Amino acid sequence: MSITTFTSREFNRDVSRAKKASNLGPVFITNRNKPKHVLLSIGEYQRLKGERSNLVDALSMQGLAEFEFEPPRTRIDSIQTIIC
Repeated sequence: MSITTFTSREFNRDVSRAKKASNLGPVFITNRNKPKHVLLSIGEYQRLKGERSNLVDALSMQGLAEFEFEPPRTRIDSIQTIIC
């Protein structure tokens, strides 16, 4: 699977090239250097839309490791203990 990126301007100039690229993998369309849209082939969309039986199946999708994700750190200022 290859991931292609188009700026909004490039996408508007050559939609057919973006559609062809979507047959090889997702096409990210950026606006001011930030991803705003994703173009997928209908086959890939239907595959992603399929029902997942649990969270582990959803997170183990092929190609998911190619996406960067860094959740924000949570700061715990104080820890309270409940005594029963």
